[in-house]
Amino acid sequence: MTSACVNCLKSLVTALHFLCWLSNAFVVAFGEFMMIHSRFASLVTTFWPIYPANTLVVTGTIATCVCYLGVVGGMRESRCMLISFYVLLSFLISVELAMACVFFVYNREIGTYFEKDLMYSLEIYKLSGPGENQTLKDDFDAVQYLFKCCGVHGVADWGGHVPISCCTLDPCNIADQPNWQEGCVGKLQDWFARNYLSTAAGVVSMFILQFLCMSITLPLFCCFAVHGQGY
Repeated sequence: MTSACVNCLKSLVTALHFLCWLSNAFVVAFGEFMMIHSRFASLVTTFWPIYPANTLVVTGTIATCVCYLGVVGGMRESRCMLISFYVLLSFLISVELAMACVFFVYNREIGTYFEKDLMYSLEIYKLSGPGENQTLKDDFDAVQYLFKCCGVHGVADWGGHVPISCCTLDPCNIADQPNWQEGCVGKLQDWFARNYLSTAAGVVSMFILQFLCMSITLPLFCCFAVHGQGY
């Protein structure tokens, strides 16, 4: 391969690695945004790794560091960095595939976790006095207000002590308040499912980009080795 071809391949590898780094940095930022603005994480604690924001932040942070290694390796013609990038990215892709398999296998069990956690949160809400477990109360109220639902399976879960967040009126300022009758478990499951669909689409796109980066890194490493370039 001529020197011009090697330089062209080097530019392509560096550009793709930078694109991969930039995309993963965006994934981390989006995950942080979800963690800050989502009010539902405290209600689902048994199987917290399934929460989309956690998955995006953890995998995105690791992938960002790995892709940065590839960018620097391509620019400095470092064979050591390139082969390290190749090995680490191969391991990361394997972990992503394993996580996808776990989510697929345990997809049906996720609904059980939701129901148990929400019932546990509702009981804590009912037993808590003024000022106690305020974060959990605020999150449960936010769920009922935003999704127009009440309780886990229905308004009867509150046993006569229905919070104002179940009221169908806004503002709700009457003594005998009308309440939403539908439970929140189904609506919250649908919300998580939509988030997972978006997360899955992003993960598939990142997987394709990472695979492309890995595929062209090894030929560049071999070119550097044959021509005695880099270190």
